[in-house]
Amino acid sequence: MSEDMDADADAEALEPIPADEELETVAELAKRRGFFFPASRAYGGVAGFYTYGPEGAALKRNVEDAWRDLFVTQEGHMEISAPDVMPEPVFEASGHLDGFDDMIIECPECGTNHRADHLVEDATRIEEAESLPIPEVEALIAEYDLDCTTCGASLTDVPVEEFNLMFETNIGPGSSQPGYLRPETAQGIFVEFPQLKQYARNQLPFGVAQVGTAWRNEISPRRALVRVREFTQAELEHFVDPDEDEPPLHRVADVELTLYPADEQEADDGGEASEASRTSSDSSDGKYVTCTVQEAVDENIVASDWVAYYLGLARDWYERVGVDMDRFRYRQHLSGELAHYAADCWDAEAELGGDWVEITGFAYRSDYDLSKHGAHSDEEFTLFKQYDEPKTVERATVDPDMSVLGPEFGGDAGAVQEALNDLVERDPDAFDGEVVEVEADGESYEVDVEHTNFAREEVTESGEHITPHVVEPSFGIGRIVYTVLTHAYDRDLVDGEERAFLDLPPEVAPTTVGVFPLMDKDGLGERAREVEADLRQAGFAVAYDDSGNIGRRYRRQDEVGTPYCVTVDYESLEDDTVTVRERDSTEQARVDIEELPVTLTALRTGSTDIADL
Repeated sequence: MSEDMDADADAEALEPIPADEELETVAELAKRRGFFFPASRAYGGVAGFYTYGPEGAALKRNVEDAWRDLFVTQEGHMEISAPDVMPEPVFEASGHLDGFDDMIIECPECGTNHRADHLVEDATRIEEAESLPIPEVEALIAEYDLDCTTCGASLTDVPVEEFNLMFETNIGPGSSQPGYLRPETAQGIFVEFPQLKQYARNQLPFGVAQVGTAWRNEISPRRALVRVREFTQAELEHFVDPDEDEPPLHRVADVELTLYPADEQEADDGGEASEASRTSSDSSDGKYVTCTVQEAVDENIVASDWVAYYLGLARDWYERVGVDMDRFRYRQHLSGELAHYAADCWDAEAELGGDWVEITGFAYRSDYDLSKHGAHSDEEFTLFKQYDEPKTVERATVDPDMSVLGPEFGGDAGAVQEALNDLVERDPDAFDGEVVEVEADGESYEVDVEHTNFAREEVTESGEHITPHVVEPSFGIGRIVYTVLTHAYDRDLVDGEERAFLDLPPEVAPTTVGVFPLMDKDGLGERAREVEADLRQAGFAVAYDDSGNIGRRYRRQDEVGTPYCVTVDYESLEDDTVTVRERDSTEQARVDIEELPVTLTALRTGSTDIADL
């Protein structure tokens, strides 16, 4: 190394910043260094919308690429990109029009709208107030005498109501068709199932992934990227035969999980969740269950083998992209907070600023979505399952005599006929008597069995139509980016000077390598530009910097998480070598310029270490 080079001394660790300062510190860094910042500030801004700057957009893209690498490429699933806007009938079928609500309370003095469960969580030790019924939330607001956080007026006895979170729009001009911005990317996959099953050659299981924007008209956006109105989801919908398909548990059987099951969150008082059992302090006091994936399945801690599989698969992925596993857990949903479609659900949660934040939901959605869309549309949301060998089965049928039903039931005869057809499939034994009773349009009708032409016959079938079940890991990319930034933030002392840096894994760091000339003279700048161009050509994300002394340039790259820096000095002009400096340890080594792309690739993938050089 040249005598003119300022070499870093060994780094000396400092105490982590306090939890109550962590998020404020990261938010300041994010804005100053171009990770993310509130959008449309020139016009006063709108809460819940953020712009990712140059560093943040690159970090977000790298996290998405790492997700695709595992959940699409390695797992062998297909990926689609569906529209953000979908017509109203989609959300009528999915249940979002009726059940996609949060609790809202309006201040009687200033008119500010608040999310009622968040007010309770902020003022008490209750963590999951959204799982509580509205009357209990109203009682807690009165019990703690909660006030409006804007004007201070009392909210006691103010009613809490439901508020639908979907953004409504119109499709087309004039008497246009109502539509909605999708509140989740999943529905774009479900509505295309009739086409997607063809691409999968009608063979289960198969998975369909999507990375895209979702929209929710949040009542009170807050905490930077945690609660926003526009965000990116990475979702996988895995379609399975519930009777036959099993996950490859052996691949993740030994992965160790930190679980917070529902029964550990509830008090021993008949299952009613107490305030104490929903606090972060109590949840860390011996209530976690630490076990392997296989143990979680064997002991029925996680009811679905498929969900357990994805908990294990995702656990190592979180660590891969930079989530601190000492600040991570899987929490099972309480019964009151389960989504309308979920038979069971676990959240991956990360600790940020002293609070637990959901970053992914793992749900077993059963056949809810496909059955709903099948009932509301004219398409087939089933899949034909071929038997290994044809089967002879007894089939019950009806052929209602409309010459009798017509005069007897008039305009209701068609509905009665349809009800008879449904009943014979569902309960053929109902036709064993002389009279059968059916219900149509809310009315009951009695029909003589002889006029239904009920019969049982043997038929040979080669297969059957089944409605697949769905397993869904749904990742919030923005929250994961925020988590990775927060968990990566660190400080130490180098040469007696405090240094702030982001300990980002090289795979997701916005920039892989910074290239510096020791000084921009005597041909050093020109040689450094050549090195920069060669590294870009080799596929590396490169930052070039010739401003200020070399130590300051190191600090700038450290602060945005660049894992390696390359410095071109006078020695480089003599022997075609450069100094490679590693971010975390600040160790340095000389490397041949010709070998630089191979060496950086080895460092980036972990197949070599700076000390080995």
